Amino acid sequence: GSVGGYFGAHLARHNPNVSFLLRPRTREAVAKNGLTIRSAIGESFTVHPTVASDPKELPQPDLIVLGIKAYDLDEVMDQIEPIVKPGTIILTLQNGVTIEDTLMARFGRERIVGGVAFIYSKIAEPGVIDHYKKGMLTIGEPLGMETPRLQAMLALFKGAGIPCLINPDIRRAKWEKMCWNCVFNPLTVLLNDRVAKALDHPEFQPVIATIVREVSAVAMAVHRVPLDEDMPEKVVRWAQELRDICTL
Repeated sequence: GSVGGYFGAHLARHNPNVSFLLRPRTREAVAKNGLTIRSAIGESFTVHPTVASDPKELPQPDLIVLGIKAYDLDEVMDQIEPIVKPGTIILTLQNGVTIEDTLMARFGRERIVGGVAFIYSKIAEPGVIDHYKKGMLTIGEPLGMETPRLQAMLALFKGAGIPCLINPDIRRAKWEKMCWNCVFNPLTVLLNDRVAKALDHPEFQPVIATIVREVSAVAMAVHRVPLDEDMPEKVVRWAQELRDICTL
């Protein structure tokens, strides 16, 4: 995908031991032409990493970074289970507030680290990713500790030129992003326009606030995660930085 591809390409640019598990069509394109990042705000580049569609054809990993959609998680867990070794860590950059729980149930709590990706990118064609906005990560342990492996991942990402922060409450960070997604993903689809269309029409302000408060109520009811009272205002403020994007 465009998220995993973007961050993975930066890692591969600075580390020859990075490999990619790809769908067959993308694997063929990357094997032939490399993986290209065309960035509107940074440097464009191409890397030529090791790729496969069967994880058993790749080296056993110390770190697995999951950038797939949540609805593909069950299939991918089946794929990666045979290559997970005793020390393997799984970092998920997927949207969704139950992803870590699903992974922990399958692989054990000790293997899982949560992450939130802040980026706007799209696949232009197999093996080519267009990058428009942001490109940073927040990572954290599900139980909130600051651990040596978090520090090692922080150094890995920063060494690859990826802004990265450690968050002691990664579950809350994921719910905060969920507030934004639950507002602007459907609104840009319904409006068939950019985020700015919703921001610039006053009649949408109560709609935005109502959606955010509903998400906040669910966060508290399901995970006992209290979100700030001013979350509607925060969501609007964050959206101002992404006015020209459309989530279609």
